[in-house]
Amino acid sequence: MKTLDYLKRLTLAFATVLLLFSCNNDDDDNIQRATQTIAELASNTPNLSKLVSALQRANLVTTLDGSQQFTVFAPTNDAFDTFLSANNFASIDDVPIDILTQVLLNHVIDGEFPSSNIFTGYGKTLATYSNTNLNLSLYLNTTSGLTINGTSSVVTPNVDATNGIIHIVNAVIDIPTIVTFATADPNFSTLVNALTTLTPGTNFAEILSRTTGGNNDNINPPFTVFAPLNSAFDALSAIPAEPELTQILLHHVVSGNISSGNLIPNDDTNASSLHGDNLTITLPGIGNNVAGLTDGSGNSDIGIVFVDVQASNGIIHIINKVATPSSP
Repeated sequence: MKTLDYLKRLTLAFATVLLLFSCNNDDDDNIQRATQTIAELASNTPNLSKLVSALQRANLVTTLDGSQQFTVFAPTNDAFDTFLSANNFASIDDVPIDILTQVLLNHVIDGEFPSSNIFTGYGKTLATYSNTNLNLSLYLNTTSGLTINGTSSVVTPNVDATNGIIHIVNAVIDIPTIVTFATADPNFSTLVNALTTLTPGTNFAEILSRTTGGNNDNINPPFTVFAPLNSAFDALSAIPAEPELTQILLHHVVSGNISSGNLIPNDDTNASSLHGDNLTITLPGIGNNVAGLTDGSGNSDIGIVFVDVQASNGIIHIINKVATPSSP
Protein backbone atom coordinates (compact mmCIF):
# COMPACT_ATOMS: atom_id res chain seq x y z
CA MET A 1 0.00 0.00 0.00
CA LYS A 2 1.43 3.35 -1.00
CA THR A 3 2.29 5.99 1.56
CA LEU A 4 1.15 9.41 0.38
CA ASP A 5 2.93 12.02 2.46
CA TYR A 6 0.95 14.90 1.05
CA LEU A 7 -2.30 13.31 2.20
CA LYS A 8 -1.27 14.42 5.68
CA ARG A 9 -2.14 18.00 4.65
CA LEU A 10 -5.56 17.82 6.25
CA THR A 11 -7.23 21.19 5.88
CA LEU A 12 -7.77 23.40 8.90
CA ALA A 13 -10.59 25.17 7.06
CA PHE A 14 -12.92 22.40 8.17
CA ALA A 15 -11.84 22.18 11.80
CA THR A 16 -15.39 21.25 12.79
CA VAL A 17 -14.89 17.86 11.20
CA LEU A 18 -11.24 17.45 12.15
CA LEU A 19 -10.23 16.02 15.49
CA LEU A 20 -7.31 17.96 16.89
CA PHE A 21 -5.41 16.45 19.79
CA SER A 22 -3.29 19.25 21.22
CA CYS A 23 -0.10 18.78 23.18
CA ASN A 24 -0.64 17.05 26.47
CA ASN A 25 -0.61 19.28 29.55
CA ASP A 26 -1.77 17.60 32.73
CA ASP A 27 -1.92 20.94 34.55
CA ASP A 28 -4.86 22.02 32.37
CA ASP A 29 -7.06 19.43 34.07
CA ASN A 30 -5.54 19.57 37.55
CA ILE A 31 -4.66 15.88 37.28
CA GLN A 32 -2.75 14.48 40.24
CA ARG A 33 0.38 12.44 39.64
CA ALA A 34 -0.63 8.84 38.95
CA THR A 35 0.74 5.80 40.73
CA GLN A 36 -1.16 3.01 38.92
CA THR A 37 -1.37 1.80 35.34
CA ILE A 38 -4.62 1.87 33.38
CA ALA A 39 -5.10 -1.84 34.03
CA GLU A 40 -4.47 -1.41 37.76
CA LEU A 41 -6.84 1.55 38.04
CA ALA A 42 -9.58 -0.39 36.28
CA SER A 43 -9.02 -3.39 38.55
CA ASN A 44 -9.35 -1.15 41.61
CA THR A 45 -12.54 0.55 40.40
CA PRO A 46 -15.61 -1.56 41.29
CA ASN A 47 -17.77 0.01 38.58
CA LEU A 48 -15.28 -1.16 35.94
CA SER A 49 -15.14 -4.82 36.99
CA LYS A 50 -16.85 -6.03 33.81
CA LEU A 51 -14.39 -4.08 31.70
CA VAL A 52 -11.60 -5.85 33.56
CA SER A 53 -13.23 -9.23 32.92
CA ALA A 54 -13.51 -8.38 29.23
CA LEU A 55 -9.87 -7.28 29.06
CA GLN A 56 -8.79 -10.52 30.73
CA ARG A 57 -10.80 -12.65 28.30
CA ALA A 58 -9.37 -10.78 25.30
CA ASN A 59 -5.82 -10.94 26.69
CA LEU A 60 -5.51 -7.15 26.62
CA VAL A 61 -4.57 -6.55 30.26
CA THR A 62 -0.86 -6.62 29.43
CA THR A 63 -1.40 -4.01 26.71
CA LEU A 64 -2.83 -1.56 29.25
CA ASP A 65 -0.36 -2.47 31.97
CA GLY A 66 2.84 -1.44 30.21
CA SER A 67 4.63 1.84 29.59
CA GLN A 68 3.02 2.85 26.28
CA GLN A 69 0.65 5.79 26.70
CA PHE A 70 -3.05 5.27 25.88
CA THR A 71 -6.35 7.06 26.29
CA VAL A 72 -9.10 4.62 27.27
CA PHE A 73 -12.83 5.27 27.18
CA ALA A 74 -13.87 2.85 29.93
CA PRO A 75 -17.50 1.59 29.94
CA THR A 76 -19.19 1.11 33.30
CA ASN A 77 -20.71 -2.18 34.41
CA ASP A 78 -24.17 -0.87 33.48
CA ALA A 79 -22.85 -0.01 30.02
CA PHE A 80 -21.63 -3.58 29.54
CA ASP A 81 -24.96 -4.96 30.76
CA THR A 82 -26.78 -2.89 28.14
CA PHE A 83 -24.34 -3.96 25.42
CA LEU A 84 -24.67 -7.65 26.29
CA SER A 85 -28.47 -7.49 26.38
CA ALA A 86 -28.71 -5.60 23.09
CA ASN A 87 -26.56 -8.22 21.37
CA ASN A 88 -28.23 -11.25 22.99
CA PHE A 89 -25.20 -12.29 25.05
CA ALA A 90 -25.82 -13.68 28.53
CA SER A 91 -22.35 -12.73 29.72
CA ILE A 92 -18.99 -11.48 28.55
CA ASP A 93 -17.89 -15.10 28.18
CA ASP A 94 -20.49 -15.51 25.42
CA VAL A 95 -19.01 -12.78 23.22
CA PRO A 96 -16.71 -14.28 20.56
CA ILE A 97 -13.16 -13.33 21.45
CA ASP A 98 -12.38 -11.78 18.06
CA ILE A 99 -15.43 -9.52 18.33
CA LEU A 100 -14.75 -8.70 21.98
CA THR A 101 -11.15 -7.80 21.19
CA GLN A 102 -12.13 -5.35 18.45
CA VAL A 103 -14.88 -3.80 20.59
CA LEU A 104 -12.40 -3.22 23.41
CA LEU A 105 -9.71 -1.83 21.10
CA ASN A 106 -12.37 0.53 19.73
CA HIS A 107 -12.22 2.25 23.14
CA VAL A 108 -8.46 2.89 23.02
CA ILE A 109 -6.56 5.76 21.42
CA ASP A 110 -2.79 5.84 21.10
CA GLY A 111 -1.40 8.59 23.35
CA GLU A 112 -2.58 10.39 26.48
CA PHE A 113 -5.29 13.02 25.96
CA PRO A 114 -7.03 14.72 28.88
CA SER A 115 -10.46 16.11 28.09
CA SER A 116 -9.18 19.67 27.61
CA ASN A 117 -7.00 18.47 24.73
CA ILE A 118 -9.79 16.75 22.80
CA PHE A 119 -11.77 18.74 20.24
CA THR A 120 -14.71 17.94 18.00
CA GLY A 121 -13.83 15.75 15.04
CA TYR A 122 -12.33 12.40 14.04
CA GLY A 123 -9.61 10.26 15.55
CA LYS A 124 -8.34 6.70 15.23
CA THR A 125 -8.73 3.81 17.65
CA LEU A 126 -6.62 0.67 17.98
CA ALA A 127 -9.40 -1.42 16.41
CA THR A 128 -8.76 -2.34 12.79
CA TYR A 129 -10.75 -2.83 9.61
CA SER A 130 -11.11 -6.41 8.38
CA ASN A 131 -7.70 -7.77 9.40
CA THR A 132 -5.82 -4.85 7.85
CA ASN A 133 -3.61 -2.14 9.31
CA LEU A 134 -6.37 0.44 8.75
CA ASN A 135 -7.51 1.69 12.14
CA LEU A 136 -11.18 2.34 12.75
CA SER A 137 -12.21 5.95 13.26
CA LEU A 138 -14.28 7.49 16.00
CA TYR A 139 -16.17 10.78 16.10
CA LEU A 140 -15.90 12.90 19.22
CA ASN A 141 -18.29 15.77 19.85
CA THR A 142 -17.39 18.29 22.54
CA THR A 143 -20.39 20.57 22.01
CA SER A 144 -21.93 19.48 25.29
CA GLY A 145 -19.54 17.43 27.36
CA LEU A 146 -17.78 14.69 25.39
CA THR A 147 -19.75 12.20 23.30
CA ILE A 148 -18.23 9.41 21.20
CA ASN A 149 -19.87 8.22 17.96
CA GLY A 150 -23.12 9.87 19.03
CA THR A 151 -23.95 7.14 21.55
CA SER A 152 -21.47 7.09 24.43
CA SER A 153 -20.87 10.01 26.81
CA VAL A 154 -18.04 10.62 29.23
CA VAL A 155 -19.39 10.66 32.79
CA THR A 156 -16.06 10.78 34.66
CA PRO A 157 -13.16 12.35 32.76
CA ASN A 158 -9.45 12.50 33.45
CA VAL A 159 -8.65 9.51 35.65
CA ASP A 160 -4.89 9.69 35.32
CA ALA A 161 -2.66 6.62 35.08
CA THR A 162 1.09 6.13 34.81
CA ASN A 163 0.63 4.98 31.22
CA GLY A 164 -2.16 7.25 30.05
CA ILE A 165 -5.61 8.36 31.06
CA ILE A 166 -9.11 6.94 31.51
CA HIS A 167 -12.39 8.63 30.65
CA ILE A 168 -15.30 6.62 32.08
CA VAL A 169 -18.26 6.37 29.66
CA ASN A 170 -21.91 5.38 30.05
CA ALA A 171 -22.19 3.14 26.97
CA VAL A 172 -20.05 0.64 25.12
CA ILE A 173 -18.73 2.17 21.90
CA ASP A 174 -19.83 -0.43 19.37
CA ILE A 175 -17.96 -1.15 16.15
CA PRO A 176 -18.98 1.68 13.78
CA THR A 177 -20.59 1.42 10.36
CA ILE A 178 -20.79 4.17 7.77
CA VAL A 179 -24.22 5.05 9.16
CA THR A 180 -22.70 5.48 12.63
CA PHE A 181 -20.57 8.40 11.45
CA ALA A 182 -23.23 9.88 9.17
CA THR A 183 -25.66 10.15 12.07
CA ALA A 184 -23.09 11.15 14.72
CA ASP A 185 -21.54 14.03 12.77
CA PRO A 186 -23.88 17.06 12.59
CA ASN A 187 -22.05 18.22 9.47
CA PHE A 188 -23.88 15.40 7.64
CA SER A 189 -27.42 16.19 8.85
CA THR A 190 -28.61 17.24 5.38
CA LEU A 191 -27.05 14.14 3.84
CA VAL A 192 -28.81 11.95 6.42
CA ASN A 193 -32.10 13.69 5.65
CA ALA A 194 -31.54 13.04 1.94
CA LEU A 195 -30.73 9.37 2.57
CA THR A 196 -33.82 8.82 4.73
CA THR A 197 -36.75 11.26 4.71
CA LEU A 198 -36.31 12.48 1.14
CA THR A 199 -35.76 9.03 -0.44
CA PRO A 200 -38.18 6.65 1.31
CA GLY A 201 -38.26 4.34 -1.70
CA THR A 202 -34.65 3.25 -1.10
CA ASN A 203 -33.49 2.05 2.30
CA PHE A 204 -30.11 3.72 2.21
CA ALA A 205 -29.71 3.41 5.98
CA GLU A 206 -30.03 -0.37 5.76
CA ILE A 207 -27.76 -0.59 2.73
CA LEU A 208 -24.97 1.47 4.30
CA SER A 209 -25.26 -0.49 7.56
CA ARG A 210 -24.61 -3.83 5.86
CA THR A 211 -21.62 -5.76 7.09
CA THR A 212 -22.00 -8.98 5.11
CA GLY A 213 -22.35 -9.89 1.44
CA GLY A 214 -24.79 -12.10 -0.43
CA ASN A 215 -27.60 -9.54 -0.47
CA ASN A 216 -30.48 -10.09 -2.88
CA ASP A 217 -29.96 -6.74 -4.59
CA ASN A 218 -26.25 -7.55 -5.08
CA ILE A 219 -25.26 -4.37 -3.23
CA ASN A 220 -22.63 -5.66 -0.84
CA PRO A 221 -20.10 -4.04 1.47
CA PRO A 222 -17.56 -2.67 1.80
CA PHE A 223 -18.46 0.77 0.47
CA THR A 224 -16.55 3.95 -0.20
CA VAL A 225 -18.77 6.98 0.39
CA PHE A 226 -17.98 10.50 -0.79
CA ALA A 227 -20.02 12.39 1.78
CA PRO A 228 -21.06 15.99 1.05
CA LEU A 229 -21.05 18.47 3.91
CA ASN A 230 -24.22 20.38 4.77
CA SER A 231 -22.70 23.40 3.02
CA ALA A 232 -22.49 21.36 -0.20
CA PHE A 233 -26.25 20.82 -0.18
CA ASP A 234 -26.84 24.44 0.84
CA ALA A 235 -25.06 25.52 -2.35
CA LEU A 236 -27.67 23.77 -4.52
CA SER A 237 -30.52 25.91 -5.85
CA ALA A 238 -32.86 23.18 -4.60
CA ILE A 239 -32.59 19.57 -3.49
CA PRO A 240 -34.00 17.42 -6.32
CA ALA A 241 -37.11 15.27 -6.03
CA GLU A 242 -36.77 11.64 -4.98
CA PRO A 243 -36.15 9.91 -8.35
CA GLU A 244 -33.28 12.23 -9.28
CA LEU A 245 -31.99 12.52 -5.72
CA THR A 246 -31.79 8.73 -5.39
CA GLN A 247 -29.52 8.51 -8.43
CA ILE A 248 -27.40 11.40 -7.16
CA LEU A 249 -26.92 9.66 -3.82
CA LEU A 250 -26.01 6.38 -5.53
CA HIS A 251 -23.39 8.36 -7.45
CA HIS A 252 -21.63 9.11 -4.14
CA VAL A 253 -21.11 5.43 -3.29
CA VAL A 254 -18.48 3.09 -4.73
CA SER A 255 -18.04 -0.62 -4.05
CA GLY A 256 -14.87 -1.46 -2.13
CA ASN A 257 -12.88 0.13 0.68
CA ILE A 258 -10.80 2.70 -1.18
CA SER A 259 -8.54 4.41 1.33
CA SER A 260 -6.19 7.26 0.51
CA GLY A 261 -3.37 4.73 0.34
CA ASN A 262 -5.12 3.00 -2.57
CA LEU A 263 -5.08 6.14 -4.71
CA ILE A 264 -2.49 6.72 -7.43
CA PRO A 265 -0.08 9.52 -6.43
CA ASN A 266 0.09 12.52 -8.79
CA ASP A 267 -2.49 10.92 -11.06
CA ASP A 268 -6.14 9.94 -11.43
CA THR A 269 -7.92 6.96 -9.89
CA ASN A 270 -11.21 5.93 -11.49
CA ALA A 271 -14.02 4.12 -9.70
CA SER A 272 -17.52 3.19 -10.82
CA SER A 273 -20.30 4.46 -8.56
CA LEU A 274 -23.42 2.49 -7.70
CA HIS A 275 -25.24 4.75 -10.15
CA GLY A 276 -22.97 3.43 -12.91
CA ASP A 277 -21.07 6.58 -13.84
CA ASN A 278 -17.40 6.84 -13.01
CA LEU A 279 -15.91 9.08 -10.35
CA THR A 280 -12.32 10.25 -10.81
CA ILE A 281 -10.13 11.04 -7.81
CA THR A 282 -7.11 13.24 -8.53
CA LEU A 283 -4.06 13.55 -6.30
CA PRO A 284 -3.05 15.97 -5.02
CA GLY A 285 -5.96 18.37 -4.64
CA ILE A 286 -5.98 22.09 -5.32
CA GLY A 287 -5.30 24.48 -2.46
CA ASN A 288 -6.26 23.03 0.90
CA ASN A 289 -8.14 20.10 -0.65
CA VAL A 290 -6.52 16.75 0.01
CA ALA A 291 -7.66 15.51 -3.40
CA GLY A 292 -10.00 16.48 -6.22
CA LEU A 293 -13.10 14.66 -7.44
CA THR A 294 -14.61 14.71 -10.93
CA ASP A 295 -18.20 13.48 -11.16
CA GLY A 296 -20.11 11.77 -13.95
CA SER A 297 -21.22 15.12 -15.35
CA GLY A 298 -17.62 16.22 -15.75
CA ASN A 299 -17.58 18.67 -12.85
CA SER A 300 -13.97 18.76 -11.70
CA ASP A 301 -14.19 21.41 -8.99
CA ILE A 302 -15.26 19.07 -6.17
CA GLY A 303 -12.79 19.07 -3.30
CA ILE A 304 -12.09 16.13 -1.02
CA VAL A 305 -11.42 18.00 2.21
CA PHE A 306 -10.91 15.08 4.62
CA VAL A 307 -10.06 11.44 3.97
CA ASP A 308 -10.15 8.03 5.60
CA VAL A 309 -13.00 8.02 8.08
CA GLN A 310 -12.79 4.26 8.50
CA ALA A 311 -15.83 2.19 9.47
CA SER A 312 -16.22 -1.57 9.76
CA ASN A 313 -18.08 -1.78 6.45
CA GLY A 314 -16.32 0.85 4.42
CA ILE A 315 -14.75 4.27 4.39
CA ILE A 316 -15.87 7.89 4.09
CA HIS A 317 -14.14 10.76 2.31
CA ILE A 318 -15.68 14.18 2.94
CA ILE A 319 -16.39 16.46 -0.04
CA ASN A 320 -17.37 20.12 -0.34
CA LYS A 321 -19.78 19.88 -3.29
CA VAL A 322 -22.53 17.49 -4.36
CA ALA A 323 -21.52 15.18 -7.22
CA THR A 324 -23.98 14.67 -10.08
CA PRO A 325 -24.09 11.79 -12.58
CA SER A 326 -24.39 12.39 -16.31
CA SER A 327 -28.02 11.25 -16.37
CA PRO A 328 -29.77 11.19 -12.97
